[in-house]
Amino acid sequence: MKLFVVGANSPTGKHFVEQLRKKRISFLAPARTQFFPENAMGIAKLVTEYAPTQLVNLTDFISGNHSALRRAETAEDRCRSVNTLLPATLAEIANHLNVPMVHLSNAYVFDGEKKLGYNENDAANPMGIYGGATYEGERAVSDHNAHIIIRSGWLFGQWKKGLIKSWIRSFKRNEGHLQLTRRRFSPTHTGDLANAILAVCQQVDCDANVWGTYHFSGLETKRESEFVQQVLKYAANHDEDIYQLLDSKRLIEKEARAPEIANATLSSKKIFDTFGIKQKSWHGHLQDVIKLLYEGRTRKSASSRVADNATTDAA
Repeated sequence: MKLFVVGANSPTGKHFVEQLRKKRISFLAPARTQFFPENAMGIAKLVTEYAPTQLVNLTDFISGNHSALRRAETAEDRCRSVNTLLPATLAEIANHLNVPMVHLSNAYVFDGEKKLGYNENDAANPMGIYGGATYEGERAVSDHNAHIIIRSGWLFGQWKKGLIKSWIRSFKRNEGHLQLTRRRFSPTHTGDLANAILAVCQQVDCDANVWGTYHFSGLETKRESEFVQQVLKYAANHDEDIYQLLDSKRLIEKEARAPEIANATLSSKKIFDTFGIKQKSWHGHLQDVIKLLYEGRTRKSASSRVADNATTDAA
């Protein structure tokens, strides 16, 4: 197996590259500056010269921060460049070279009106610029016969903890009050998603004829308010201020409004039936992410104290 990886610097991409190195799988992951759609000829040259057995696209407009979901509404050109034009360019190159393509997508191709988890047969109906651009990217990839699209659940992880950090900070700043969105999602650790993608790639490498769209998410779905309560519970183990506020907490839910959707839960039955890929519990990963968040603060505080002491000594 020889993979050409686009989006290796994304939160999921970093885990994916870690696994490739650990398993000593050959890959090439050029810098993201190489992947502007208008550089189609340059991208094609890179892929052709490397001659991969598969092309894996992990780029996404909101991969780094969930707040970009709303930012997409005023940055349509940039969002479409990343989520529509780039996948279309990559799919065209993969099709020309007769190379299978694995493409990462998400639940925002749906409108959130369904009561149960979305499966792969449900009709897409995106509610905003981001969802629309994502769906158009899917359609472009699906024009290439040898393709696999993996729609992921709501992502968090070592390199994607901005919203978790924001919830904790706001909870403390507002003395136990926190405004949330009334929505349901499928928490999914970026490392588990990377492992699932790699498992798919390995089976594709064995000439499995499994083209199409699949869903992958964490084992347990939650309302945002329920997930945040877990975040606060785990954060209280590291933060006395959070612990003191738990008994008086007040979580206020507001209705989900486009581009946010009320239901982003996914059914992962098809990916299990086809590839044997099981969903994983996200609770341990959430505890680890919060621990890393606080360890990062501790290191930063220690560095600040060292800098202050150095300044005092110099004076």
